[in-house]
Amino acid sequence: MIELEGVPELIDPVMVAAFEGWNDAGDAASTAVAHLDREWKGEVFAALDAEDYYDFQVNRPTVWMDAGVRKITWPTTRLSVVRVGGEKPRDLVLVRGIEPSMRWRSFCNELLGFAHELGVELVVILGALLGDTPHTRPVPISGTTSDADLARRMDLEETKYEGPTGIVGVLQEACTHAGVPAVSLWAAVPHYVSQPPNPKATLALLNRLEDLIDVRIPLGELPEDARAWQVGVDQLAAEDSEVAEYVQTLEEARDTAELPEASGEAIAREFERYLRRRDGGGPPSGGHATADGGEAPGPFLRDNPSGRTKPPKPPKPGNTDDDESSED
Repeated sequence: MIELEGVPELIDPVMVAAFEGWNDAGDAASTAVAHLDREWKGEVFAALDAEDYYDFQVNRPTVWMDAGVRKITWPTTRLSVVRVGGEKPRDLVLVRGIEPSMRWRSFCNELLGFAHELGVELVVILGALLGDTPHTRPVPISGTTSDADLARRMDLEETKYEGPTGIVGVLQEACTHAGVPAVSLWAAVPHYVSQPPNPKATLALLNRLEDLIDVRIPLGELPEDARAWQVGVDQLAAEDSEVAEYVQTLEEARDTAELPEASGEAIAREFERYLRRRDGGGPPSGGHATADGGEAPGPFLRDNPSGRTKPPKPPKPGNTDDDESSED
């Protein structure tokens, strides 16, 4: 059940959702929504009934002490509202939870009923997948939708994906069938360093969200955390010659593939973001889904009892069979 009591009338509301689990490599997507909630001091006002959607042997409740009294927190999906100020204020409805264990269609219908009640104009679902992308390059972000008109108006890809899907893909299709405009933003996380957190991927998702809904998002310490993360991975990769060689091959493949696109559009987006931040007076800027819809192995830069796992041979530059693509 969703409780809507105490929710004010919203201004041009956009729903931003992320779910822990298969759709959340490196915890990049769920951390992005948590960042929005923290920076804008959102207050949880509603939650789905955990009994309806979660297997507690898979996602166990936690016990904690509050002034000497034992309490239980149940795994669920919670909702909050934050107001973005400025010349054109608007509200964001933040949905953050765990991919449900069961009854996905009912789960999506309940969220859509909530969106209808609050007059949500657009649903943006954040996700992250594991891909053949080097950690030394900008994080690839793909924006997809099932709506051809929305794809044209918002410069998005019309999804053509076929294969296994998670709650991100199911919720997006539920929105489409209900007539609610919906977009998915996917970050590609290097599969050889998949353990969370991944602040670089979180930062990239927030930058793309900022462009999409035309708001200025306070980034706090994320840019510095992203730089520190990359330095740390550089050091780990340098300790293993095979991993270093593999990263170099990924870099060459990425640079070759993007060479024809190294023109004005990406540069213009970065310049517009810089101007927006300068004018705003702020500072400058378990398994997981893979690009082919499968289940990825553990991170290659993590030691295990049987020794360090070596990366597979990367595809040769120009081979399009393993090109990165978002799930939905």
